[in-house]
Amino acid sequence: MPKKTTSPTTQQLIDSFPEPFVVIDRDYTIVAANRHYADHYGATCSGLVGRRCHEVSHQLDSPCSQHGEHCPLEALFRTGEAMQVMHVHFDAEGHEEHVQINATPLLDEAGRMQFMGERIIPIRNLSTDEFLVGQSESMQLLVKQVQQVAPTRTTVLLIGESGTGKECLAHFVHQHSTRADQPFVVFDCAAAGGSDEIDRKLFGAIDADTGGMLVDGVFQQADGGTLFIDEITQLPPDSQLKLLRALECGEIQPVSGTDYRSVDVRVIIASREDLRQRVEAGALRKDLYYRLSAFPVQIPPLRERTRDIVPLARHFLRKFQPEPSLRAIGYAFRDALLAHDYPGNVRELRNLIERAVIYAAGEALQPEHLVFDHQLFADDADAVMSAGVGLDEAGTKELLVRRGSGLSTAEVLAVLKAHGGHRGRAAQELGISERTLYRYLKRLRAS
Repeated sequence: MPKKTTSPTTQQLIDSFPEPFVVIDRDYTIVAANRHYADHYGATCSGLVGRRCHEVSHQLDSPCSQHGEHCPLEALFRTGEAMQVMHVHFDAEGHEEHVQINATPLLDEAGRMQFMGERIIPIRNLSTDEFLVGQSESMQLLVKQVQQVAPTRTTVLLIGESGTGKECLAHFVHQHSTRADQPFVVFDCAAAGGSDEIDRKLFGAIDADTGGMLVDGVFQQADGGTLFIDEITQLPPDSQLKLLRALECGEIQPVSGTDYRSVDVRVIIASREDLRQRVEAGALRKDLYYRLSAFPVQIPPLRERTRDIVPLARHFLRKFQPEPSLRAIGYAFRDALLAHDYPGNVRELRNLIERAVIYAAGEALQPEHLVFDHQLFADDADAVMSAGVGLDEAGTKELLVRRGSGLSTAEVLAVLKAHGGHRGRAAQELGISERTLYRYLKRLRAS
């Protein structure tokens, strides 16, 4: 008599998934979870059923969409389409971590969506935090693009304004590639000097002073790993030809050398400019352009993805504000953040939040703690000073004490700029107290 077979249970099926997996209904309630999910969040499978997903993974008493994140559950029940997003979760020890969420609709017998299946892939040991925070549709598309190209050997071309995170994205590609344990080397063409110096730094050189020994360039340093070349349009024509050979043949010729040397390097290129326009202007070789543009990736400026501004601000607050009770972003502060167009992109927002934490001096963040670059480093700073901006008498005397003469607004702002907006270090160089400098800037902003 044939042995009767039994169908696997739902629990057995989801336990077969190698990553944390959870089933959630439209009311954010967990109806099933596998053992990997339970272990990851420090619970039992049965103990998770009936709890809200945002309570478990976000440690929040309300949906994550109310806290600046893109909720895959809400989007999935609205569109019915599978999706992939990046989130910030808290693991079993309460440590913050970035995770990739793959959300899939689960249908009933009539074909209606009944639940969401959520597969969670923790992303560890990354230095690309700012890039992963993005929750807008354009950034989710970008994540999908780079995840697809990362495991390949394809040369990637990153195009984006200054401050959009091109180097951060290049590092993300490297860390998701098979070369993640090998070197990641950065080379900035704009800061490399003249043509000969660029070739030496790129391809190495035979040094006659050391008996013909090879001095490694960045290609040798990155052998087996990834080389990130920034501002490619600043590369001289002769160097462009040598780079083309390196990309095509995997061979480089050190300066003053006669032999070619093989290197195994995955190259990622970045530019602020449209390379097609540089080709038309004669500044970039056409054959090099076609070799570089196999996989172009356009990074959107922050002003075109305003949905990411508040989540990014929260992320930077967690970095710069050690006191959790002072990390709240009120409506007025949020509105002030969203009203700015961020010509410096994510880098500007990062500096803005760090500066605001310093100006707040242990108080809750308010709109007046936001000092934008165009206010802090205004070209007409001297004119602002002549308009009557100043301190009380005690503060003025303290400002004058360093040299026995007045400090102009331009000088104060220049020192602040040199210290990246750090009020404490700037005050120390100016020879005044941090509190005096804060009062001075507050009056300056109010003018």
